Amino acid sequence: MTDVTSRPLGGVRVLDLTVALSGPYATLILAALGAEVIKIESPGGSDIARFNPPFATPDGEMHLGAIEEGDVSLSVLARSRGKKSVELDLKTERGRELFYELVRHADVVFENLSDGVVERLGVDYETLRAINPALVYGSLSGLGRPSAFPGTKAMDIIVQAVAGVMDTTGDVDGPPLRFGLPIADLLAPLHAVIGVQAALTQREKTGRGQHVDVSMLESLASLLPFEHLDVLQRQGGFPPRSGNSHTRLAPFGVYETKDGHVSIAAASDAWVVSLVEAIGRPELADDPRFVGRGPRAANAAALNDYIEEWTRQHTTAEVIEELSTRRGVPCGPVRTALEVLDDEWLAQRGAITPLRRVTGEPLDAVAPGVPIGMSGAQVSIDEAAHALGADTEAVLTELAGVSPAEMAELREHRII
Repeated sequence: MTDVTSRPLGGVRVLDLTVALSGPYATLILAALGAEVIKIESPGGSDIARFNPPFATPDGEMHLGAIEEGDVSLSVLARSRGKKSVELDLKTERGRELFYELVRHADVVFENLSDGVVERLGVDYETLRAINPALVYGSLSGLGRPSAFPGTKAMDIIVQAVAGVMDTTGDVDGPPLRFGLPIADLLAPLHAVIGVQAALTQREKTGRGQHVDVSMLESLASLLPFEHLDVLQRQGGFPPRSGNSHTRLAPFGVYETKDGHVSIAAASDAWVVSLVEAIGRPELADDPRFVGRGPRAANAAALNDYIEEWTRQHTTAEVIEELSTRRGVPCGPVRTALEVLDDEWLAQRGAITPLRRVTGEPLDAVAPGVPIGMSGAQVSIDEAAHALGADTEAVLTELAGVSPAEMAELREHRII
C-alpha cells in the first residue's frame, strides 16, 4: 500500500455521493491525489453511469448491446478507479444514521445529485455541518442552485447550449455545434476540486469547513469573456463562429494537406513573414491587407486561401518540416483520436492509462489519467474499480462500529 505521506491528499477521507460524469470525475481526481474516496450507492447500484455502453462481460469481452447480469459499464470501471465501494440505502432511517456516523469521520462530502435530492435524503450541507462543523461539502450542479433555468435537466449538451459555447463552435454560415467532448461535464469538476482543496487549506487556519458550490453553466460561461466576443461582434463585426480558423489571430487555423490536415498558428508578424516566404509568396509580407494583426484579421479569408493553396500541394509531414522544423513557425499535425489514445509518450506520462476489470485483469481499452506531475509527491490511479459494495462491511465496521450481527440484519432489510 502506498504511504499516505507520499500523496498530496493522503489522510483526507471523502464520502462520494456523485453519479454520472462530472461528480465522479471530480472524486477521481481527489483519489489520484491520494484521498481515501468512499463511493456510496443504494443497494444494487444507483449511479446512472452503470447503464452506459460499452460494457465489459465477466470474461473480459466488451459489447455495445443490452446490459446483462455480470456486465459492468466501462464508464464505471474508468470513473470508480481508486475508490472504495459501499452500498447503503440513504432513504431509510438506519441508512441515514450510518451515513451520519461516516460523516463524523470524513473530511469531505461530494455530491452532484439532482436539485432537491440531498435535502429530501437529509444529507444536505446544513444537516451535515451540524454533525461535523469541519466538513468541506462539495456540490456540483448543472445550471446552478437555484437553477438559472428552472425545470430544465442539465445534461452536458444542454449546458453547452445555454452557456453560449455552441454559438462559438462551427462554421461561419453553419448552425451552432456541440463541442466534441462533454466539456461542461469535464471542466466544472476541475473548478470544484480547486475549490475543495482551497477549503481544506482554509480549514487548517480556521478549523471550520464550508460549502463549495460549482455549476457546469457558470464554469463554461466564465470562459467566454477570454475571447472578448462582445467587443469583436459589436465593434468589429466578427461572427461568433469562425470554423477552423481563429480570425482575430490570423493566420491561425487548420489547413488541408495532400494526406490530412495541419494546424498553423502564425500569429506574430515574424512568423507571418516566414510563412509567406515558405509558401512562395514573400510579397504578401508587404501587402497592406496582411501587415499587422488588425488588417490580417479583417482579411483572414484571403490569407487562409493563399496558405491552403500551398498546403494542399504537400503532405502533412512536408508542411511540418518546412514550417516548424526549418522556420520555427508553430505548426502541428491534426491527429485522430485513435492515434492519440495509442500514444506511448502519453501513456508513459500517465495521461492515458490501461483500463482494468474489477478483478484487476486488463481490458483492451484505455482510461483517462490525471496528468499532474509533482516532484515531491505521487499522483496516480493505480487501483482498479472495486466491485459494487465490495467495501461495505469493512467501512461500516471501521467507521460506524457495526457488529457482524447487525451487518446481517442490515443485509436482510436491504439497507446495505
